[in-house]
Parts: sequence; structure tokens; C-alpha cells
Amino acid sequence: MKKILLPLTAIAFIFMLALASCKSTKESIDISDKEKMAFNQKEGDTITIKSEVTEYEIIIIEPGFNVWLQSIARPEGYYSKHFLESRNQLMVMEWNRRVMEPQRFNPRLYELRIDYSNQIDYGYEVNYKLYNYFVYFQRKYGQRLGPFIPRI
Repeated sequence: MKKILLPLTAIAFIFMLALASCKSTKESIDISDKEKMAFNQKEGDTITIKSEVTEYEIIIIEPGFNVWLQSIARPEGYYSKHFLESRNQLMVMEWNRRVMEPQRFNPRLYELRIDYSNQIDYGYEVNYKLYNYFVYFQRKYGQRLGPFIPRI
């Protein structure tokens, strides 16, 4: 009996060492005090994102988003339009998937589908504000809508 118990103990010890040496795959996001203040706002900001050319409109009712957009987000022109469009396409697909799975994802966070097509040119402003809303949302609620860490 001792011969069997000793190898099992050694295997368990090796397994515990292996577990202890594993690093967490979740990366932390540094959130500044200024950003926390924007996240903690209770007053409802309403941002309307629209393009007169495409007659496309998004209304975002999110406390703190306007303050965050004006004071934390990168300024307009920082990102290329192509960058914004490609990131928005990925994040909209993930967002809409989560809307369709309310049993897996919080339906209070993912209420409505976003109708976004890569075949339509929404213009820079729409893409800029939509992208920044996704960054704000991910950072505030600790979500990941794609393979990228939501950084500023």
C-alpha cells in the first residue's frame, strides 16, 4: 500500500506546483481616478450619433459617457477611419451575439441590437463615437467585446 500512496502523493505535489506556477490569462486594465469619476456619474448623458448622409442615428443614454468622451478618450482624428470601421465591425458582431443570448449575458447591459454594416459609409464621426462608446462600455463594465484589451 505504501508503494502506491507515495507515487500518488508525488503526482499530487507536482500537480499543485504546476497549478501554482500558472499565470492568470486575464489582464488588468488600469483605470485612473478621473475615469472612475466619469464611470460613477449618476446623471444621464444623452449622446446622439448621426450621419445626415446615411440617415443613420445612434442614441446613447449612459451616465458619464459624454464626460468620458470629452476628457478621457483620444481626440477625433487620432484613429484612422479604417481602424475605427474594422474595430466597430468586430465589436458590433460580438455585441449582437450577446443580445441574442440573454441567458448567458446580462440583458440589462445588452438590450438592443446594433444595425451596422460594413457596406455603408457612416462617416468618421459616427465610427469615432461608436468605437469610443465600446471602449467606455468595456472599461466601465469589465467586458471584452473582442480580442483586444480596451485601452485609451
